[in-house]
Amino acid sequence: MTLHEQIRELIKDAMRAKDAVRLDTLRGVLSACTNHLVASGKKPQEMLTDEEVVAVITKLSKQRKDSIEQYTTGNRPDLVAEESAQLAVLMEFLPTLMSEAEITTFVENKKSTFTPDTKKGMVMAEIMRDLKGKADGALVKKVVDSLIA
Repeated sequence: MTLHEQIRELIKDAMRAKDAVRLDTLRGVLSACTNHLVASGKKPQEMLTDEEVVAVITKLSKQRKDSIEQYTTGNRPDLVAEESAQLAVLMEFLPTLMSEAEITTFVENKKSTFTPDTKKGMVMAEIMRDLKGKADGALVKKVVDSLIA
């Protein structure tokens, strides 16, 4: 069963359990998947691959993190709690990301393959190509900035 089909089944389970937060979050994921299908020129009834679903969920989780940050700044703990609950549901579907120490080790090993005159943007692009879906881009940028002057 693909992840897309699994999410459809989990929506039914959330309805039966009357879990409103989980139901709303999963419906949002399904809606975002449908939007992705239509945007890529496919029919809404088609299924996304697991990689595409993970990419959609990653995008949604980034949106939740940004919202949490903004609501915290705006002193809205009620909205922070709601977004955090939705983020927790989304995180169930995402693979675990690399830690900062693991990223640092990877970048240090990869750094030796670059010449001293290689631009930082090219280094970042090469590293992100290798770590796509395995590490948070903001954390990778932070490590690259600290290790490559």
